[in-house]
Amino acid sequence: MAVILLLLTLQSVPSVALTGTLHSLRVKESSGIAASRAHPGVLWTHNDSGDDAYVYATDLTGADRGSVRIRGARAVDWEDIALGPCLTQPGACLYIADTGDNELARKSVVIYAVAEPDPPGRQSGPVRSAPAAALRLKFAGGPDDVEAIYVSPRDSALYLVSKGRRGVIQLYRVPRNAWGGDTVVTASPLQRLPIPPFARLGRLVTGAAIRPDGRLVAIRTYAEIYTFVPGEGGRLVPSGRPVCNITGLEVQGEAIDFLDDSTFVLTSEADRRGRGWIHTVRCPE
Repeated sequence: MAVILLLLTLQSVPSVALTGTLHSLRVKESSGIAASRAHPGVLWTHNDSGDDAYVYATDLTGADRGSVRIRGARAVDWEDIALGPCLTQPGACLYIADTGDNELARKSVVIYAVAEPDPPGRQSGPVRSAPAAALRLKFAGGPDDVEAIYVSPRDSALYLVSKGRRGVIQLYRVPRNAWGGDTVVTASPLQRLPIPPFARLGRLVTGAAIRPDGRLVAIRTYAEIYTFVPGEGGRLVPSGRPVCNITGLEVQGEAIDFLDDSTFVLTSEADRRGRGWIHTVRCPE
């Protein structure tokens, strides 16, 4: 309880810049964002439910840099995207979370992993990715709505953070060796995070990211950014930094990633003019 009260009390106001809006008319609900390391300046995003299995390349200005159809994937309710080490080959893979479950009714959900493609460019038209691997999951305590994932750069473990619809925010861990089978893997809670969900304040988890060095994890809600240090077994320890208050920054912001060690990129759903926003955020330490 003391940790929770501390998190709620220590709030900071970030340095914020609106860098652009998403130019692609196909991107209406940017639900996840991943900053490429192989292609500096490139950002990967995707829509929430209602789209097919596409990822979209953009940058901080929101330029349309093409779309990629993920081969072998379906899109029921895509909620987050992350970059992490590939499972069977060198280089980085995109991990896409088809884990949305607003009604807490899905018997299983899916994470897709696919080698990061080259951004195709707007003029080329949609291209197809390499074949995607699929990891089918169910949650030990029954269906859970998950909108946030990250992949450890150290051991390729997959982490999922629940939204909080069941009254708690859970961290799940799935080891690298869970991939490759045909069965549905059961994800058991690793930890109950010290973030008390409160929908009226926008305190429901919508995105997560891990710094490329693996030493800091950011978890965002609609209105706040919390930071944690990964500890033993992947458990998260509060970083001691104030909660970063982003209330009112976006129409409905859901996505987050690290641009560098101290700067985040955030994206949101489209505004009344039909374009989602892109912000950079630096939170005081």
